[in-house]
Amino acid sequence: MSSSRNPNLASWATHVTRPKRGVPEGLWMRCDGCKATVFRKAVERNLGVCPEPNCGHHFYVPAQTRIKQLLDEDSFEEWFADLEPCDPLQFVDKKPYKDRLKAEQKKTGLREACITGRGYMRGRPLVIGITDSAFIMGSMGSVVGEKLTRAIEAATEKRLPLVIVSGSGGGARMHEGILSLMQMGKVSAALARYHEAGGLYISVLTNPTMGGVAASFASLGDVILAEPKALIGFAGPRVVQATVKTPLPDGFQTSEFLLEHGFIDRIVHRHHLRSEIARIIDYCRA
Repeated sequence: MSSSRNPNLASWATHVTRPKRGVPEGLWMRCDGCKATVFRKAVERNLGVCPEPNCGHHFYVPAQTRIKQLLDEDSFEEWFADLEPCDPLQFVDKKPYKDRLKAEQKKTGLREACITGRGYMRGRPLVIGITDSAFIMGSMGSVVGEKLTRAIEAATEKRLPLVIVSGSGGGARMHEGILSLMQMGKVSAALARYHEAGGLYISVLTNPTMGGVAASFASLGDVILAEPKALIGFAGPRVVQATVKTPLPDGFQTSEFLLEHGFIDRIVHRHHLRSEIARIIDYCRA
């Protein structure tokens, strides 16, 4: 019997040849805190925080998203966006450094691991810098150091508050050798001049803030804030434990551990970070 005479047979034939419909990739993500599978859009609506009750894990968010979360809408003016890294040492590991840079730029849409500029936070003008761990783990190369230094100098000249949000698990970038390590001193010196001029520097530490970043500008804030359970330190905990050859305390190098030992001033949930920074600016200006 032909399918044209039997509509049920035609329907069945259409059904078996139709492509299988699955769940589109990327709709769900696994929370590193509670291990639950959560809806990605629910996480994004919650500012990159796990929506599960009693969890509150803070996911990574890109630098551009940080700007939208912290600053007033359409108030951000990016500075020094034309600065691009080069390959002064012609460094090669698994691939040439210049090829790695191109791949990172294509992947992230950033020219470097740092965005700087001027904006408004609840109507308060300020200078802001944000490092992004998606770009070679947010490591500090020559361009990152130069952009931060120029931003600090502009904040000094314009007498504006300064906020730097650090998200760097790479510290100083090995691909640029001593040229990268020099940025620690350069940025720190610019901060010292800013401090002498009476500027207010608020440093925000996110997960992770490690290496040369933690050992320089991230630790020099007049007020140091951190997101919950962020990893903060110089060498990683496994390296430290292998060096000292003794078990480390519970929660070692987390925000909570560092707050208990006086390294940071306050732990601030991402939902409250914008209002808390604005409140600190008002308090210090009063």
